[in-house]
Amino acid sequence: MQTPRLREKKSGFTIFFVILAVHIHFDRIQKSNIMSNSTIKTLRDSAAMRWTALLLLALAMFCSYIFMDILSPIKDLMQETRGWDSTAFGTMQGSEVFLNVFVFFLIFAGIILDKMGVRFTAVLSAGVMLVGAIIKWYAVSESFMGSGLENWFTHNLNYIPLFDELGVSPFYRGMPASAKLAACGFMIFGCGCEMAGITVSRGIVKWFKGREMALAMGSEMALARLGVATCMIFSPFFARLGGSVDVSRSVAFGVVLLCIALIMCIVYFFMDKKLDEQTGEAEEKDDPFKVSDIGRILSDWGFWIVALLCVLYYSAIFPFQKYAVNMLQCNLTLTEPAAGSFWASSSVTIIQYVIMLVVAAAGFISNFQKDKVKQYIFLGIAVIMLIFYCYMGYMRQSAESIFAVFPLLAVLITPILGNYLDHKGKGATMLILGAVLLIACHLTFAFVLPLFKGNAAGGVIVAYVTILVLGASFSLVPAALWPSVPKLVDAKVIGSAYALIFWIQNIGLWLFPLLIGKVLDKTNPGVTDPTAFNYTAPLVMLACLGIAALILGFVLKAVDRKKGLGLELPNIQH
Repeated sequence: MQTPRLREKKSGFTIFFVILAVHIHFDRIQKSNIMSNSTIKTLRDSAAMRWTALLLLALAMFCSYIFMDILSPIKDLMQETRGWDSTAFGTMQGSEVFLNVFVFFLIFAGIILDKMGVRFTAVLSAGVMLVGAIIKWYAVSESFMGSGLENWFTHNLNYIPLFDELGVSPFYRGMPASAKLAACGFMIFGCGCEMAGITVSRGIVKWFKGREMALAMGSEMALARLGVATCMIFSPFFARLGGSVDVSRSVAFGVVLLCIALIMCIVYFFMDKKLDEQTGEAEEKDDPFKVSDIGRILSDWGFWIVALLCVLYYSAIFPFQKYAVNMLQCNLTLTEPAAGSFWASSSVTIIQYVIMLVVAAAGFISNFQKDKVKQYIFLGIAVIMLIFYCYMGYMRQSAESIFAVFPLLAVLITPILGNYLDHKGKGATMLILGAVLLIACHLTFAFVLPLFKGNAAGGVIVAYVTILVLGASFSLVPAALWPSVPKLVDAKVIGSAYALIFWIQNIGLWLFPLLIGKVLDKTNPGVTDPTAFNYTAPLVMLACLGIAALILGFVLKAVDRKKGLGLELPNIQH
Protein backbone atom coordinates (compact mmCIF):
# COMPACT_ATOMS: atom_id res chain seq x y z
CA MET A 1 0.00 0.00 0.00
CA GLN A 2 2.90 2.36 0.65
CA THR A 3 4.54 2.02 -2.76
CA PRO A 4 1.74 3.73 -4.76
CA ARG A 5 1.63 6.56 -2.21
CA LEU A 6 5.39 7.10 -2.43
CA ARG A 7 5.13 7.05 -6.19
CA GLU A 8 2.42 9.69 -6.09
CA LYS A 9 4.49 11.85 -3.73
CA LYS A 10 7.46 11.62 -6.05
CA SER A 11 5.26 12.51 -9.01
CA GLY A 12 4.03 15.53 -7.06
CA PHE A 13 7.57 16.86 -6.62
CA THR A 14 8.32 16.09 -10.27
CA ILE A 15 5.32 18.14 -11.36
CA PHE A 16 6.41 20.94 -9.05
CA PHE A 17 9.89 21.17 -10.52
CA VAL A 18 8.62 20.84 -14.10
CA ILE A 19 6.18 23.71 -13.60
CA LEU A 20 8.83 25.79 -11.85
CA ALA A 21 11.17 25.20 -14.79
CA VAL A 22 8.41 26.18 -17.22
CA HIS A 23 7.77 29.30 -15.14
CA ILE A 24 11.43 30.33 -15.30
CA HIS A 25 11.60 29.56 -19.00
CA PHE A 26 8.54 31.66 -19.83
CA ASP A 27 9.82 34.39 -17.54
CA ARG A 28 12.90 34.62 -19.73
CA ILE A 29 10.70 34.68 -22.82
CA GLN A 30 8.64 37.48 -21.31
CA LYS A 31 11.73 39.55 -20.49
CA SER A 32 12.98 39.02 -24.01
CA ASN A 33 9.62 40.11 -25.40
CA ILE A 34 9.74 43.31 -23.36
CA MET A 35 13.05 44.18 -24.99
CA SER A 36 11.86 43.35 -28.52
CA ASN A 37 8.22 44.38 -28.36
CA SER A 38 7.14 47.47 -26.48
CA THR A 39 3.46 46.34 -26.45
CA ILE A 40 4.22 43.59 -23.91
CA LYS A 41 4.55 45.34 -20.57
CA THR A 42 3.33 42.79 -17.99
CA LEU A 43 3.10 39.06 -17.52
CA ARG A 44 -0.52 38.95 -18.67
CA ASP A 45 0.44 40.72 -21.91
CA SER A 46 2.49 37.61 -22.67
CA ALA A 47 0.25 34.80 -23.96
CA ALA A 48 2.72 32.22 -22.66
CA MET A 49 2.65 33.58 -19.13
CA ARG A 50 -1.10 34.05 -18.78
CA TRP A 51 -1.69 30.52 -20.09
CA THR A 52 0.91 29.23 -17.62
CA ALA A 53 -1.05 30.91 -14.83
CA LEU A 54 -4.20 29.27 -16.15
CA LEU A 55 -2.48 25.88 -16.23
CA LEU A 56 -1.53 26.15 -12.56
CA LEU A 57 -5.09 27.02 -11.53
CA ALA A 58 -6.61 24.36 -13.78
CA LEU A 59 -4.33 21.60 -12.46
CA ALA A 60 -5.27 22.53 -8.90
CA MET A 61 -8.95 22.22 -9.83
CA PHE A 62 -8.18 18.95 -11.63
CA CYS A 63 -6.95 17.49 -8.34
CA SER A 64 -9.95 18.83 -6.42
CA TYR A 65 -12.38 17.33 -8.96
CA ILE A 66 -10.79 13.94 -8.42
CA PHE A 67 -11.30 14.08 -4.67
CA MET A 68 -14.81 15.49 -5.01
CA ASP A 69 -16.08 12.19 -6.50
CA ILE A 70 -13.47 9.84 -5.09
CA LEU A 71 -16.10 7.52 -3.53
CA SER A 72 -18.64 7.78 -6.36
CA PRO A 73 -17.38 4.84 -8.46
CA ILE A 74 -17.09 2.60 -5.38
CA LYS A 75 -20.57 3.16 -3.89
CA ASP A 76 -21.15 -0.61 -3.99
CA LEU A 77 -17.92 -1.22 -2.04
CA MET A 78 -18.90 1.37 0.58
CA GLN A 79 -22.14 -0.53 1.15
CA GLU A 80 -20.37 -3.88 1.32
CA THR A 81 -17.41 -2.86 3.51
CA ARG A 82 -18.70 0.07 5.59
CA GLY A 83 -22.46 -0.55 5.68
CA TRP A 84 -23.42 2.68 3.88
CA ASP A 85 -26.87 2.34 2.31
CA SER A 86 -28.03 4.83 -0.34
CA THR A 87 -29.34 7.27 2.29
CA ALA A 88 -26.03 7.26 4.19
CA PHE A 89 -24.07 7.58 0.96
CA GLY A 90 -26.25 10.43 -0.31
CA THR A 91 -26.20 12.25 3.04
CA MET A 92 -22.41 12.07 3.17
CA GLN A 93 -22.06 13.23 -0.45
CA GLY A 94 -24.41 16.15 0.12
CA SER A 95 -22.47 17.22 3.21
CA GLU A 96 -19.72 18.60 0.96
CA VAL A 97 -21.59 21.88 0.59
CA PHE A 98 -23.41 21.93 3.96
CA LEU A 99 -21.28 24.65 5.59
CA ASN A 100 -21.28 26.68 2.39
CA VAL A 101 -25.07 26.73 2.34
CA PHE A 102 -26.19 26.84 5.98
CA VAL A 103 -23.26 28.66 7.59
CA PHE A 104 -22.96 30.95 4.54
CA PHE A 105 -19.27 30.15 4.23
CA LEU A 106 -19.28 30.89 0.51
CA ILE A 107 -20.47 34.43 1.18
CA PHE A 108 -17.54 34.90 3.53
CA ALA A 109 -15.26 33.28 0.94
CA GLY A 110 -16.34 35.91 -1.58
CA ILE A 111 -15.61 38.67 0.92
CA ILE A 112 -12.19 37.13 1.69
CA LEU A 113 -11.49 36.98 -2.05
CA ASP A 114 -12.46 40.61 -2.58
CA LYS A 115 -10.48 41.79 0.45
CA MET A 116 -7.40 39.53 0.33
CA GLY A 117 -7.08 38.86 -3.40
CA VAL A 118 -6.71 35.87 -5.66
CA ARG A 119 -3.33 34.52 -4.60
CA PHE A 120 -3.95 34.46 -0.83
CA THR A 121 -7.38 32.87 -1.29
CA ALA A 122 -6.00 30.26 -3.71
CA VAL A 123 -3.42 29.02 -1.20
CA LEU A 124 -5.94 29.18 1.67
CA SER A 125 -8.52 27.16 -0.27
CA ALA A 126 -5.98 24.47 -1.19
CA GLY A 127 -4.93 24.15 2.46
CA VAL A 128 -8.53 23.86 3.66
CA MET A 129 -9.26 21.17 1.05
CA LEU A 130 -6.26 19.17 2.20
CA VAL A 131 -7.29 19.27 5.89
CA GLY A 132 -10.81 18.08 5.07
CA ALA A 133 -9.49 15.34 2.80
CA ILE A 134 -7.22 13.94 5.52
CA ILE A 135 -10.18 13.74 7.94
CA LYS A 136 -12.27 11.92 5.33
CA TRP A 137 -9.42 9.48 4.66
CA TYR A 138 -9.16 8.64 8.35
CA ALA A 139 -12.94 8.14 8.55
CA VAL A 140 -12.93 5.34 5.97
CA SER A 141 -9.62 3.79 7.07
CA GLU A 142 -9.21 0.58 9.04
CA SER A 143 -7.68 2.62 11.89
CA PHE A 144 -11.00 4.33 12.57
CA MET A 145 -12.93 1.07 12.80
CA GLY A 146 -13.21 -0.07 16.42
CA SER A 147 -11.57 3.08 17.78
CA GLY A 148 -12.89 5.21 20.62
CA LEU A 149 -13.64 7.93 18.09
CA GLU A 150 -15.89 5.56 16.16
CA ASN A 151 -17.73 4.77 19.40
CA TRP A 152 -18.19 8.50 20.08
CA PHE A 153 -19.58 9.19 16.61
CA THR A 154 -21.91 6.19 16.90
CA HIS A 155 -23.54 7.59 20.05
CA ASN A 156 -23.40 11.30 19.20
CA LEU A 157 -24.52 13.70 16.48
CA ASN A 158 -27.78 11.75 16.17
CA TYR A 159 -29.79 14.88 16.88
CA ILE A 160 -28.79 18.41 15.87
CA PRO A 161 -31.11 21.07 17.37
CA LEU A 162 -32.86 23.31 14.85
CA PHE A 163 -31.31 21.54 11.85
CA ASP A 164 -33.30 18.39 12.66
CA GLU A 165 -36.48 20.43 13.06
CA LEU A 166 -35.86 22.06 9.69
CA GLY A 167 -35.05 18.69 8.12
CA VAL A 168 -31.61 19.78 6.94
CA SER A 169 -29.31 18.01 9.42
CA PRO A 170 -26.12 16.56 7.89
CA PHE A 171 -26.48 13.53 10.18
CA TYR A 172 -29.30 11.24 11.30
CA ARG A 173 -29.91 8.56 13.92
CA GLY A 174 -28.48 5.27 12.73
CA MET A 175 -26.03 6.82 10.28
CA PRO A 176 -22.77 4.81 10.30
CA ALA A 177 -20.04 6.47 12.39
CA SER A 178 -17.59 6.36 9.48
CA ALA A 179 -20.12 8.20 7.30
CA LYS A 180 -20.57 10.87 9.99
CA LEU A 181 -16.85 11.60 10.33
CA ALA A 182 -16.41 11.39 6.54
CA ALA A 183 -19.21 13.96 6.26
CA CYS A 184 -17.37 16.26 8.69
CA GLY A 185 -14.20 16.03 6.62
CA PHE A 186 -16.14 16.47 3.39
CA MET A 187 -17.77 19.65 4.79
CA ILE A 188 -14.33 21.15 5.39
CA PHE A 189 -13.11 20.00 1.98
CA GLY A 190 -16.23 21.54 0.42
CA CYS A 191 -15.47 24.92 1.97
CA GLY A 192 -12.03 24.92 0.37
CA CYS A 193 -13.26 23.48 -2.94
CA GLU A 194 -15.98 26.05 -3.49
CA MET A 195 -13.65 28.83 -2.35
CA ALA A 196 -11.18 27.55 -4.95
CA GLY A 197 -13.91 27.60 -7.59
CA ILE A 198 -14.72 31.29 -7.16
CA THR A 199 -11.00 32.07 -6.82
CA VAL A 200 -10.14 30.39 -10.12
CA SER A 201 -12.98 32.19 -11.87
CA ARG A 202 -11.77 35.50 -10.45
CA GLY A 203 -8.16 34.66 -11.35
CA ILE A 204 -9.09 33.96 -14.97
CA VAL A 205 -10.96 37.27 -15.16
CA LYS A 206 -7.86 39.00 -13.74
CA TRP A 207 -5.48 37.46 -16.30
CA PHE A 208 -7.76 37.27 -19.36
CA LYS A 209 -10.29 40.13 -19.24
CA GLY A 210 -10.44 41.78 -22.66
CA ARG A 211 -8.65 38.80 -24.17
CA GLU A 212 -9.65 35.16 -24.84
CA MET A 213 -11.56 34.83 -21.55
CA ALA A 214 -14.22 32.31 -22.61
CA LEU A 215 -11.55 30.14 -24.24
CA ALA A 216 -9.54 30.31 -21.01
CA MET A 217 -12.55 29.39 -18.85
CA GLY A 218 -13.51 26.62 -21.25
CA SER A 219 -9.97 25.26 -21.25
CA GLU A 220 -9.81 25.33 -17.43
CA MET A 221 -13.10 23.47 -17.22
CA ALA A 222 -11.98 20.92 -19.80
CA LEU A 223 -8.77 20.12 -17.92
CA ALA A 224 -10.48 20.12 -14.53
CA ARG A 225 -13.12 17.70 -15.77
CA LEU A 226 -10.48 15.19 -16.71
CA GLY A 227 -10.40 14.80 -12.93
CA VAL A 228 -13.81 13.13 -13.14
CA ALA A 229 -12.50 10.54 -15.60
CA THR A 230 -9.32 10.07 -13.56
CA CYS A 231 -11.40 9.47 -10.45
CA MET A 232 -13.68 6.95 -12.20
CA ILE A 233 -10.73 4.93 -13.44
CA PHE A 234 -8.31 5.06 -10.51
CA SER A 235 -10.61 5.06 -7.47
CA PRO A 236 -11.73 1.43 -8.09
CA PHE A 237 -8.18 0.57 -9.16
CA PHE A 238 -6.68 1.61 -5.80
CA ALA A 239 -9.61 0.20 -3.81
CA ARG A 240 -9.02 -3.28 -5.30
CA LEU A 241 -5.22 -3.04 -5.62
CA GLY A 242 -3.41 -6.28 -4.83
CA GLY A 243 -6.57 -8.36 -4.86
CA SER A 244 -7.86 -7.06 -1.51
CA VAL A 245 -10.53 -4.39 -1.06
CA ASP A 246 -9.56 -1.29 0.95
CA VAL A 247 -11.59 1.83 0.18
CA SER A 248 -9.21 4.04 2.16
CA ARG A 249 -6.55 3.57 -0.53
CA SER A 250 -8.77 5.43 -3.00
CA VAL A 251 -9.18 8.35 -0.61
CA ALA A 252 -5.43 8.36 0.14
CA PHE A 253 -4.81 8.71 -3.61
CA GLY A 254 -6.98 11.82 -3.57
CA VAL A 255 -5.16 13.22 -0.52
CA VAL A 256 -1.80 12.97 -2.29
CA LEU A 257 -3.21 14.80 -5.31
CA LEU A 258 -4.49 17.60 -3.07
CA CYS A 259 -0.94 18.00 -1.76
CA ILE A 260 0.05 18.58 -5.39
CA ALA A 261 -2.82 21.09 -5.74
CA LEU A 262 -1.42 23.04 -2.80
CA ILE A 263 1.97 23.17 -4.52
CA MET A 264 0.32 24.48 -7.70
CA CYS A 265 -1.37 27.27 -5.77
CA ILE A 266 1.88 28.25 -4.06
CA VAL A 267 3.64 28.52 -7.45
CA TYR A 268 0.69 30.60 -8.73
CA PHE A 269 1.01 32.82 -5.65
CA PHE A 270 4.45 34.02 -6.78
CA MET A 271 3.34 34.52 -10.39
CA ASP A 272 0.35 36.59 -9.31
CA LYS A 273 2.48 38.62 -6.90
CA LYS A 274 4.90 39.45 -9.69
CA LEU A 275 2.02 40.56 -11.93
CA ASP A 276 0.77 42.98 -9.27
CA GLU A 277 4.27 44.35 -8.81
CA GLN A 278 4.38 45.10 -12.54
CA THR A 279 0.91 46.64 -12.77
CA GLY A 280 0.92 48.42 -9.42
CA GLU A 281 -2.48 46.88 -8.64
CA ALA A 282 -3.21 46.21 -4.97
CA GLU A 283 -4.51 42.82 -3.91
CA GLU A 284 -6.66 44.45 -1.25
CA LYS A 285 -9.69 46.45 -2.36
CA ASP A 286 -9.51 50.23 -2.20
CA ASP A 287 -13.15 50.43 -1.13
CA PRO A 288 -14.29 48.49 1.93
CA PHE A 289 -16.86 45.73 1.44
CA LYS A 290 -20.42 46.89 2.04
CA VAL A 291 -23.62 44.89 2.45
CA SER A 292 -25.16 47.22 -0.13
CA ASP A 293 -22.83 45.64 -2.71
CA ILE A 294 -24.63 42.33 -2.26
CA GLY A 295 -27.96 44.14 -2.38
CA ARG A 296 -27.01 45.68 -5.71
CA ILE A 297 -26.18 42.26 -7.12
CA LEU A 298 -29.36 40.63 -5.79
CA SER A 299 -31.55 43.36 -7.24
CA ASP A 300 -30.48 42.47 -10.79
CA TRP A 301 -32.95 40.19 -12.60
CA GLY A 302 -30.30 39.04 -15.07
CA PHE A 303 -28.10 37.87 -12.20
CA TRP A 304 -30.99 35.91 -10.64
CA ILE A 305 -31.86 34.13 -13.85
CA VAL A 306 -28.23 33.10 -14.36
CA ALA A 307 -27.94 31.97 -10.71
CA LEU A 308 -31.15 29.90 -10.86
CA LEU A 309 -30.15 28.41 -14.20
CA CYS A 310 -26.84 27.50 -12.61
CA VAL A 311 -28.39 25.72 -9.62
CA LEU A 312 -30.88 23.81 -11.78
CA TYR A 313 -28.31 22.69 -14.32
CA TYR A 314 -25.52 21.77 -11.92
CA SER A 315 -27.98 19.95 -9.63
CA ALA A 316 -28.81 17.70 -12.57
CA ILE A 317 -25.13 16.94 -13.28
CA PHE A 318 -22.93 16.80 -10.16
CA PRO A 319 -25.29 14.75 -7.95
CA PHE A 320 -25.84 12.42 -10.92
CA GLN A 321 -22.07 11.88 -11.18
CA LYS A 322 -22.05 10.52 -7.63
CA TYR A 323 -24.53 7.79 -8.60
CA ALA A 324 -23.79 7.33 -12.31
CA VAL A 325 -21.48 4.32 -11.95
CA ASN A 326 -23.96 2.53 -9.70
CA MET A 327 -26.77 3.42 -12.13
CA LEU A 328 -24.82 1.78 -14.96
CA GLN A 329 -24.10 -1.27 -12.78
CA CYS A 330 -27.85 -1.61 -12.23
CA ASN A 331 -28.87 -1.17 -15.90
CA LEU A 332 -26.08 -2.85 -17.90
CA THR A 333 -25.40 -6.54 -18.30
CA LEU A 334 -21.74 -6.75 -17.30
CA THR A 335 -19.69 -9.93 -16.96
CA GLU A 336 -16.34 -9.80 -15.21
CA PRO A 337 -13.44 -10.82 -17.48
CA ALA A 338 -11.78 -14.12 -16.71
CA ALA A 339 -9.28 -13.97 -13.86
CA GLY A 340 -5.71 -13.82 -15.16
CA SER A 341 -6.73 -12.40 -18.55
CA PHE A 342 -5.35 -9.15 -19.93
CA TRP A 343 -8.73 -7.42 -19.46
CA ALA A 344 -8.76 -8.34 -15.77
CA SER A 345 -5.19 -7.15 -15.12
CA SER A 346 -4.25 -3.91 -13.40
CA SER A 347 -2.03 -2.87 -16.32
CA VAL A 348 -5.09 -2.39 -18.57
CA THR A 349 -6.19 0.44 -16.27
CA ILE A 350 -2.96 2.34 -16.90
CA ILE A 351 -3.11 1.72 -20.66
CA GLN A 352 -6.71 2.91 -20.86
CA TYR A 353 -5.88 6.06 -18.91
CA VAL A 354 -2.94 6.84 -21.22
CA ILE A 355 -5.28 6.45 -24.20
CA MET A 356 -7.71 8.82 -22.49
CA LEU A 357 -4.96 11.41 -22.08
CA VAL A 358 -4.06 11.06 -25.77
CA VAL A 359 -7.73 11.67 -26.68
CA ALA A 360 -7.87 14.74 -24.44
CA ALA A 361 -4.50 16.13 -25.55
CA ALA A 362 -5.06 15.60 -29.28
CA GLY A 363 -8.55 17.07 -29.12
CA PHE A 364 -7.40 20.02 -27.06
CA ILE A 365 -4.38 20.79 -29.28
CA SER A 366 -6.57 20.67 -32.40
CA ASN A 367 -8.41 23.76 -31.14
CA PHE A 368 -5.24 25.84 -31.37
CA GLN A 369 -4.12 24.77 -34.87
CA LYS A 370 -4.45 27.48 -37.52
CA ASP A 371 -3.40 25.03 -40.22
CA LYS A 372 -6.59 23.13 -41.18
CA VAL A 373 -4.64 19.99 -42.16
CA LYS A 374 -2.94 19.80 -38.76
CA GLN A 375 -6.25 20.52 -37.03
CA TYR A 376 -7.98 17.61 -38.78
CA ILE A 377 -5.02 15.32 -38.11
CA PHE A 378 -5.22 15.96 -34.37
CA LEU A 379 -9.01 15.62 -34.44
CA GLY A 380 -8.69 12.34 -36.32
CA ILE A 381 -6.23 11.02 -33.75
CA ALA A 382 -8.62 12.03 -30.95
CA VAL A 383 -11.62 10.33 -32.56
CA ILE A 384 -9.75 7.10 -33.37
CA MET A 385 -8.32 6.86 -29.86
CA LEU A 386 -11.74 7.65 -28.36
CA ILE A 387 -13.24 4.69 -30.25
CA PHE A 388 -10.38 2.49 -29.05
CA TYR A 389 -10.93 3.71 -25.48
CA CYS A 390 -14.63 2.80 -25.69
CA TYR A 391 -13.73 -0.65 -27.03
CA MET A 392 -11.40 -1.23 -24.07
CA GLY A 393 -14.13 -0.09 -21.66
CA TYR A 394 -16.51 -2.63 -23.17
CA MET A 395 -13.94 -5.44 -22.99
CA ARG A 396 -13.21 -4.60 -19.36
CA GLN A 397 -16.95 -4.84 -18.57
CA SER A 398 -16.48 -2.07 -16.04
CA ALA A 399 -19.20 0.50 -15.30
CA GLU A 400 -16.71 3.00 -13.89
CA SER A 401 -14.54 2.66 -17.01
CA ILE A 402 -17.60 3.26 -19.22
CA PHE A 403 -18.70 6.38 -17.34
CA ALA A 404 -15.13 7.74 -17.38
CA VAL A 405 -15.77 8.70 -21.03
CA PHE A 406 -18.09 11.44 -19.71
CA PRO A 407 -15.66 14.40 -19.81
CA LEU A 408 -13.83 13.41 -23.00
CA LEU A 409 -16.21 15.01 -25.50
CA ALA A 410 -16.32 18.01 -23.17
CA VAL A 411 -12.53 18.29 -23.42
CA LEU A 412 -12.77 18.16 -27.21
CA ILE A 413 -15.45 20.80 -27.68
CA THR A 414 -15.26 23.12 -24.65
CA PRO A 415 -12.31 25.14 -26.02
CA ILE A 416 -14.10 25.30 -29.40
CA LEU A 417 -17.21 26.65 -27.70
CA GLY A 418 -15.15 29.09 -25.64
CA ASN A 419 -13.40 30.35 -28.76
CA TYR A 420 -16.76 30.70 -30.51
CA LEU A 421 -18.16 32.69 -27.58
CA ASP A 422 -15.10 34.96 -27.60
CA HIS A 423 -15.47 35.79 -31.30
CA LYS A 424 -19.13 35.14 -32.20
CA GLY A 425 -21.16 35.17 -28.94
CA LYS A 426 -24.55 33.39 -28.66
CA GLY A 427 -24.09 32.53 -24.97
CA ALA A 428 -27.81 32.41 -24.11
CA THR A 429 -28.52 30.18 -27.11
CA MET A 430 -25.86 27.73 -25.93
CA LEU A 431 -27.49 27.59 -22.50
CA ILE A 432 -30.79 26.58 -24.10
CA LEU A 433 -29.19 23.89 -26.28
CA GLY A 434 -27.31 22.50 -23.28
CA ALA A 435 -30.55 22.17 -21.29
CA VAL A 436 -32.25 20.31 -24.19
CA LEU A 437 -29.39 17.79 -24.35
CA LEU A 438 -29.49 17.37 -20.57
CA ILE A 439 -33.20 16.48 -20.60
CA ALA A 440 -32.75 14.02 -23.46
CA CYS A 441 -29.87 12.24 -21.72
CA HIS A 442 -31.58 11.74 -18.35
CA LEU A 443 -34.75 10.47 -20.02
CA THR A 444 -32.65 8.07 -22.10
CA PHE A 445 -31.00 6.73 -18.95
CA ALA A 446 -34.42 6.40 -17.28
CA PHE A 447 -36.45 4.71 -20.04
CA VAL A 448 -34.25 3.57 -22.95
CA LEU A 449 -31.17 2.09 -21.28
CA PRO A 450 -33.17 -0.39 -19.10
CA LEU A 451 -34.70 -1.85 -22.32
CA PHE A 452 -31.23 -3.14 -23.23
CA LYS A 453 -30.82 -5.13 -20.02
CA GLY A 454 -29.59 -8.52 -21.21
CA ASN A 455 -28.11 -7.08 -24.40
CA ALA A 456 -24.49 -6.56 -23.37
CA ALA A 457 -23.23 -4.78 -26.51
CA GLY A 458 -26.40 -2.75 -27.16
CA GLY A 459 -26.60 -1.47 -23.59
CA VAL A 460 -22.98 -0.34 -23.58
CA ILE A 461 -23.37 1.45 -26.94
CA VAL A 462 -26.47 3.32 -25.71
CA ALA A 463 -24.63 4.18 -22.48
CA TYR A 464 -21.55 5.48 -24.30
CA VAL A 465 -23.53 7.67 -26.72
CA THR A 466 -25.71 9.11 -23.95
CA ILE A 467 -22.74 9.79 -21.66
CA LEU A 468 -20.81 11.54 -24.45
CA VAL A 469 -23.82 13.72 -25.31
CA LEU A 470 -24.25 14.56 -21.63
CA GLY A 471 -20.60 15.59 -21.62
CA ALA A 472 -21.29 17.86 -24.59
CA SER A 473 -24.17 19.42 -22.66
CA PHE A 474 -21.83 19.92 -19.73
CA SER A 475 -19.61 21.93 -22.08
CA LEU A 476 -22.32 24.12 -23.59
CA VAL A 477 -23.75 25.46 -20.35
CA PRO A 478 -20.68 26.34 -18.22
CA ALA A 479 -18.72 27.66 -21.22
CA ALA A 480 -21.54 30.16 -21.77
CA LEU A 481 -22.55 30.69 -18.15
CA TRP A 482 -19.37 31.80 -16.36
CA PRO A 483 -18.11 34.35 -18.91
CA SER A 484 -21.57 35.96 -18.68
CA VAL A 485 -21.12 36.96 -15.04
CA PRO A 486 -18.62 39.82 -15.69
CA LYS A 487 -21.17 41.25 -18.15
CA LEU A 488 -23.75 41.42 -15.37
CA VAL A 489 -21.75 42.59 -12.37
CA ASP A 490 -19.48 45.51 -11.51
CA ALA A 491 -15.82 44.39 -11.41
CA LYS A 492 -15.47 45.72 -7.83
CA VAL A 493 -17.88 43.09 -6.46
CA ILE A 494 -17.35 40.28 -8.94
CA GLY A 495 -15.88 38.03 -6.23
CA SER A 496 -19.03 38.45 -4.18
CA ALA A 497 -21.16 37.83 -7.27
CA TYR A 498 -19.41 34.54 -7.99
CA ALA A 499 -19.76 33.64 -4.30
CA LEU A 500 -23.50 34.27 -4.38
CA ILE A 501 -23.94 32.19 -7.53
CA PHE A 502 -21.91 29.36 -6.01
CA TRP A 503 -23.91 29.63 -2.77
CA ILE A 504 -27.20 29.30 -4.63
CA GLN A 505 -25.73 26.45 -6.67
CA ASN A 506 -24.58 24.73 -3.49
CA ILE A 507 -28.15 24.54 -2.19
CA GLY A 508 -28.88 22.16 -5.04
CA LEU A 509 -25.59 20.29 -4.64
CA TRP A 510 -26.46 19.69 -0.97
CA LEU A 511 -30.10 18.75 -1.54
CA PHE A 512 -30.07 16.47 -4.58
CA PRO A 513 -27.44 13.86 -3.58
CA LEU A 514 -29.45 13.42 -0.40
CA LEU A 515 -32.77 13.30 -2.32
CA ILE A 516 -31.47 10.76 -4.85
CA GLY A 517 -30.35 8.49 -1.99
CA LYS A 518 -33.68 8.78 -0.18
CA VAL A 519 -35.70 8.25 -3.38
CA LEU A 520 -33.60 5.19 -4.23
CA ASP A 521 -34.24 3.61 -0.83
CA LYS A 522 -37.97 4.49 -0.91
CA THR A 523 -38.53 3.16 -4.44
CA ASN A 524 -36.43 0.03 -3.88
CA PRO A 525 -37.74 -1.39 -0.57
CA GLY A 526 -35.97 -4.51 0.58
CA VAL A 527 -33.25 -4.30 -2.10
CA THR A 528 -29.88 -5.19 -0.54
CA ASP A 529 -27.90 -5.92 -3.71
CA PRO A 530 -26.12 -2.61 -4.54
CA THR A 531 -26.32 -3.45 -8.28
CA ALA A 532 -30.08 -4.12 -8.37
CA PHE A 533 -31.62 -0.65 -7.81
CA ASN A 534 -34.25 0.84 -10.12
CA TYR A 535 -33.06 4.37 -10.97
CA THR A 536 -36.11 5.53 -12.96
CA ALA A 537 -37.54 7.88 -10.31
CA PRO A 538 -34.28 9.75 -9.53
CA LEU A 539 -33.52 10.16 -13.24
CA VAL A 540 -36.97 11.59 -13.99
CA MET A 541 -36.44 14.01 -11.09
CA LEU A 542 -33.16 15.19 -12.66
CA ALA A 543 -34.82 15.52 -16.09
CA CYS A 544 -37.40 17.84 -14.50
CA LEU A 545 -34.54 20.08 -13.36
CA GLY A 546 -33.41 20.23 -16.99
CA ILE A 547 -36.91 21.26 -18.09
CA ALA A 548 -36.92 24.09 -15.54
CA ALA A 549 -33.45 25.15 -16.75
CA LEU A 550 -34.70 25.15 -20.36
CA ILE A 551 -37.57 27.49 -19.45
CA LEU A 552 -35.17 29.82 -17.64
CA GLY A 553 -32.86 29.76 -20.65
CA PHE A 554 -35.64 31.16 -22.84
CA VAL A 555 -36.46 33.75 -20.16
CA LEU A 556 -32.78 34.80 -19.98
CA LYS A 557 -32.61 35.21 -23.74
CA ALA A 558 -35.74 37.39 -23.66
CA VAL A 559 -34.35 39.52 -20.80
CA ASP A 560 -31.03 39.87 -22.62
CA ARG A 561 -32.80 41.05 -25.77
CA LYS A 562 -34.90 43.54 -23.78
CA LYS A 563 -32.21 44.95 -21.45
CA GLY A 564 -29.16 44.55 -23.66
CA LEU A 565 -27.07 42.53 -21.20
CA GLY A 566 -24.77 41.47 -24.03
CA LEU A 567 -25.01 37.72 -23.38
CA GLU A 568 -25.36 37.02 -27.10
CA LEU A 569 -22.43 39.30 -27.97
CA PRO A 570 -18.81 38.11 -28.35
CA ASN A 571 -16.38 38.65 -25.44
CA ILE A 572 -13.71 40.09 -27.73
CA GLN A 573 -14.92 43.36 -29.22
CA HIS A 574 -13.18 44.33 -32.45
